[in-house]
Amino acid sequence: MADKKWVGHLAAAGAYAIFGFNIIFNKDIANDGTVSPMVMFVLRAFGATVLFWLLSLVLPREKVPARDMWKIALASFVGLFLPQVSFLFAIEQATPVITAVMGALCPVYTMCFAFLFLGEPITLKKAGGVAMSLGGALLLIFNSTRAAGPVAETTVLGVILLLVNGVSFAAYLGAFRPLISRYSVVTLMKWMFLFSLLISLPFAWDGLFHTDYASLRPAVQWEIAYVVVFATFVAYFLIPVGQKHLRPTLVSMYSYLQPLIAAAISVFIGMDRLTWQKVLAAVLVFAGVALVSRSRAANQ
Repeated sequence: MADKKWVGHLAAAGAYAIFGFNIIFNKDIANDGTVSPMVMFVLRAFGATVLFWLLSLVLPREKVPARDMWKIALASFVGLFLPQVSFLFAIEQATPVITAVMGALCPVYTMCFAFLFLGEPITLKKAGGVAMSLGGALLLIFNSTRAAGPVAETTVLGVILLLVNGVSFAAYLGAFRPLISRYSVVTLMKWMFLFSLLISLPFAWDGLFHTDYASLRPAVQWEIAYVVVFATFVAYFLIPVGQKHLRPTLVSMYSYLQPLIAAAISVFIGMDRLTWQKVLAAVLVFAGVALVSRSRAANQ
């Protein structure tokens, strides 16, 4: 597996780079107010379910025994439904800075879950790498110019939802790696998204038929298309690939690409400027990732 680690690094980096744009687009979709968070989740789940099942038709069929099917259903609830729905509701209850700070804690949660479920040791090198990247991410967050958003202050509910978002996805990364290793990405994702779609339909049934889709601005339509195709289908194809080749904490640390991408976009379009703090933050983030990748694993 060691010679295929580069595949895992590329997959994790690609997925979280896509998520970087996903955060920006989801905020704009939420600000538009036409599509509710639950309807947005159903659109994502439905689109990904259709795409993964269509892809499975041209690949060798893989049978999943009943003893694993309930585990996949649980994984879909913990790794798809809870984190996505909580995030979609949270961005209406929290400021951009608090959203970014809470999101930056995900690798810390993942490191703890990997220790609990997989016996991954929390070594000084691993903890130091996580702390280094976390420091870089926070330095970047608090030294970036951010336009005022529609959310003036963060509510207690917003903090709770962001906590649910981070902890649930970290639990998925840490607890379900053995299950993910047994099946192909397409087999796993086609069932996970189908289960998450079935879970969410009762909560969004009324909203699906009362949403005024015709009133959506063309820009919002393209953003929804991006979220469904790239931030759901493509990104969730890449994450299990990363999980197969990298340890959970290392996969989650690529989430620090998100504030880097947001800062780079802001600098590129003239909303922010490049400073030594941003350069230092980027160096700290990648140095921390490198340190964690060289830390001791459970099988060592």
